[in-house]
Amino acid sequence: MSHTIIKKAPDAAKQIKLVIFDVDGVLTDGKLFYDNNGDEYKAFNAKDGHGLQMLEKAGIAVAIITGRQSELVNHRAANLNLSPHMIYQGYSDKRLAFKDLLEKTGLSATQIAYVGDDVIDLPVMTKVGLPIAVYDAHWFVQKHADWISQQRGGHGAVREICEMLLEAQGKLDFLLETYLK
Repeated sequence: MSHTIIKKAPDAAKQIKLVIFDVDGVLTDGKLFYDNNGDEYKAFNAKDGHGLQMLEKAGIAVAIITGRQSELVNHRAANLNLSPHMIYQGYSDKRLAFKDLLEKTGLSATQIAYVGDDVIDLPVMTKVGLPIAVYDAHWFVQKHADWISQQRGGHGAVREICEMLLEAQGKLDFLLETYLK
């Protein structure tokens, strides 16, 4: 597995205890589909979802902060058994959700990674120990990332990021071996 590693990512990845993910453009490809009744549809990547479950299995917490509000995100989080109190929707200022996460978890910002794709993510991305961008993130977001995935948002980037973090912490091989038993 080869990754685009820049700046301080390898050392910072070892310290991560919580990963915050944006939704549109990270957990999805950023496309929004609406039917004639105004119902919204999103496509989530199953392998990305399993990566989130692997993080939690390894003791790395997962949170979601998104600027939009969508019942689909609640359904996906519940499907993955993510804690509902770690899901923040409708936060145009993501710093408010981040502040709540810091208080709720007792973690320092250096123990947190944030995965984003657009400029709305920067106010939190620039405050964490490991800012991560997906491959197709806006160029200005990539400029402020310490690690950039090789996969696009919604197309395996999240799984790649999860495995990078697990590998950096020496947990990936053990987790993968459990699937052979």
